[in-house]
Amino acid sequence: MSGARLTRRTVLLGTGAAALTVACGRPQATVPADVVRTASGPVRGLRRDTGFAFLGIPYAQPPAGALRFAAPVAPRPWTETLDCTRYGPTAQRKPLTPVTTIPEPSIPGDAVLNLNVFTPDHSSGAKLPVLVWIHGGGFVAGSAASPWYDGASFNRDGVVVVSIGYRLGLEGFLHVYGAPDNRAVLDWIAALTWVRDNIAAFGGDPGKVTVAGQSAGGGAVWALMAAPSARGLFRAGICASGALTQPNPRAVALTATSTFTRQTGVPATAAALQDLSDDRRQELQSALGAPGPGSATSAVLTLAPFADGELIPESTATLLTTGTGADVPLLLGFTRHEFTMAARSQPAAASIDGAALDRYRPAYPGLAPADLTGQVISDIMVRAPAYRVAEDHTRRGRPTWLYEFAWTSTAPAYSGMAAHCLDLPFAFDLLRAQGVSAALGDTPPQSLADAVHRSWVAFIRDGDPGPTWPRYTLDRRDTMVWTDHPQVTADPFARQRPLWL
Repeated sequence: MSGARLTRRTVLLGTGAAALTVACGRPQATVPADVVRTASGPVRGLRRDTGFAFLGIPYAQPPAGALRFAAPVAPRPWTETLDCTRYGPTAQRKPLTPVTTIPEPSIPGDAVLNLNVFTPDHSSGAKLPVLVWIHGGGFVAGSAASPWYDGASFNRDGVVVVSIGYRLGLEGFLHVYGAPDNRAVLDWIAALTWVRDNIAAFGGDPGKVTVAGQSAGGGAVWALMAAPSARGLFRAGICASGALTQPNPRAVALTATSTFTRQTGVPATAAALQDLSDDRRQELQSALGAPGPGSATSAVLTLAPFADGELIPESTATLLTTGTGADVPLLLGFTRHEFTMAARSQPAAASIDGAALDRYRPAYPGLAPADLTGQVISDIMVRAPAYRVAEDHTRRGRPTWLYEFAWTSTAPAYSGMAAHCLDLPFAFDLLRAQGVSAALGDTPPQSLADAVHRSWVAFIRDGDPGPTWPRYTLDRRDTMVWTDHPQVTADPFARQRPLWL
């Protein structure tokens, strides 16, 4: 689809939406253009140049009190039109760090199981492809209300975007006695079920859903691929810098639970935790990573999806051995310097065993000690796991596309690095969004955003990023390298492969 055709389509949708829109099969004359009828009740959104935004739609009841550690419960129906012109509450009470690369607003309130729908055309016959976005944040933080996840550019190009909120940390992932495991995974599935049942009213095609996420959100995609009850709710997946070592083994979750009780003195039971204040639960969560006998190194990635034997039958290690999981097209990749910045800024906290550095040095000749440390951390946490998933997915005959984002920022804080998160404004084509210049510099290349975004649109629409990006195969290992001049490179990680596999 050419840029000219996309522009023309945008103009038609932008000027004709009021005349064309049909909600739940009813003529436009009976329902305002900014109102859509969902299965639970009508919602009012915002008119925008690229279509409409419906913000903070509840897909489940607020997880408070007795529902704090319960499986998500369908929202109570309403009859009066619900105002959905502002983002709803977020599960995040404070960001992962005082300063985050991605602007991640924290919005108070209990009704955190809500989602946002950005659509260019909510006529009943539109049947547009759908991107369901799951935010990152180490499974303990993050916000679907980030301006980096706005769906405007995808709407311009004929894609409906749904971004979802979900329970985090203790509430989402701690193995709690008297509560179902993997409650956040149940939240993701509930949101995808909402999409299946409601997205047609917003102009989306429930049969053309791609689930995508970055960092922990990429790990969420992988966990959903491992969950049998999520099968059929999406047809393709995108894992950007995904936390693909999760789902954790069940033993990791049980150890986190015992460590939690030992460190806090509070029993890990629904009864003991459900009525505590947000601040108190946050204190307890922080204590999980506090120094002490048997303490976890951090709640980040420890409080995460795990193989509970039911919802998620197997851990990542087993998945890569047995080959189970969803047989869907997968686009995945990573940035070149995921966590190099952290190693530069906090060298004492980013220590790596000397023997490990010696093993990696031939793969990255000439790197300064801090940069080599950062590269090893990046490889262990993100790059190697993604490579293993690409190899395994391909080996089993499943369509796979691999990329490395290598464009380096000119912003002072990230200068010379293709760091974690920096690819997202390109994928969403939002180079003018809040906080982007602080991360990318003042003149990030629009041509690169055009190319990355175009490939995502094609993959969401067709299950294939396009003819210029061939599938990953074990004989060539073609990989898209995103730079000022994007190019497909055959087997660019030959040096790293013995370490990564």
